[in-house]
Amino acid sequence: MSLVRDMISIAAVSAGAFFFLAGTVGLLRFPDTLTRLHALTKADNLGLGLVVLGLLPQADSLRDALKLVSIWLLGLLAGATVSQLIARAARQGGSIR
Repeated sequence: MSLVRDMISIAAVSAGAFFFLAGTVGLLRFPDTLTRLHALTKADNLGLGLVVLGLLPQADSLRDALKLVSIWLLGLLAGATVSQLIARAARQGGSIR
């Protein structure tokens, strides 16, 4: 049973790392602020979710699992808030094509 749990964890964390990498590539390659922001936030939210999903089977207790889920939810909230602030600043600053 431990081998299956470890394989699921490795697969989910690896997929999460792939999405983090894809978001970084999108950040570097896309032409304007809003498309960069879109690529980065979507990929990072999915990447963080997959990393947390991969770490959940490794949690020793329900308390540890709740901590991981709360970190994921706080990351989602912070990402949405920061994205909104960046998009608003880009729109007011005139850097949107």
